[in-house]
Amino acid sequence: MTMSIVKECGARMLDICTAAPVIPVLVVEDVRHARPLAAALVRGGLPVLEVTLRTPAALDIIATMSDEPGAIVGAGTLLDPEDVDAVIGAGAQFGVSPGSTDELLDTCEARRLPFLPGVSTVSEVMRLRARGYDLMKFFPAEASGGVAMLKGIAGPIPNVRFCPTGGVGPDNLAQYRGLSNVVCVGGSWITPVDAVQAEDWQAIEDAARAVSE
Repeated sequence: MTMSIVKECGARMLDICTAAPVIPVLVVEDVRHARPLAAALVRGGLPVLEVTLRTPAALDIIATMSDEPGAIVGAGTLLDPEDVDAVIGAGAQFGVSPGSTDELLDTCEARRLPFLPGVSTVSEVMRLRARGYDLMKFFPAEASGGVAMLKGIAGPIPNVRFCPTGGVGPDNLAQYRGLSNVVCVGGSWITPVDAVQAEDWQAIEDAARAVSE
């Protein structure tokens, strides 16, 4: 039963990850910015949004962004079962974590939350693969070997795909997207703090469009 749930949620997570080439990783302080920020990203062709649980307003941000038509809103930095329950209550459609624990995996599976667990080593990839996962977050990507590491994994483990995050940006985006085992990438460069604070939604929409087309 557990394996079938993992496969079901994994298929939904793959649909989410293939909806856009880049998932903006969002650290938002002010709930007033949530709706216009989400709207700008959706207009720019990046509808999948990862709101990190790094600010006191994060759950309110998730709830508010979830009301934006076309937005697919998930929660990042899930660390424990309490986080999972909180983000589901806020309306998150998927979860992301920098790593994984059995307790966190058990909870996501029990709640049927599409989940992108983080890995940085081959052993972690193999452990999750044995549990039924074939889509993972590679984090921190650049610090963990980057493009060369993912190329190395592709040979012995060809049926696992990744969303590399951490150090991915305009300078290396094409290299990551060119890999056979990369479905999409995650990054925060699309929404720089100064642009959000200045409420320059057009600049953010333009940045999104530049990588979505």
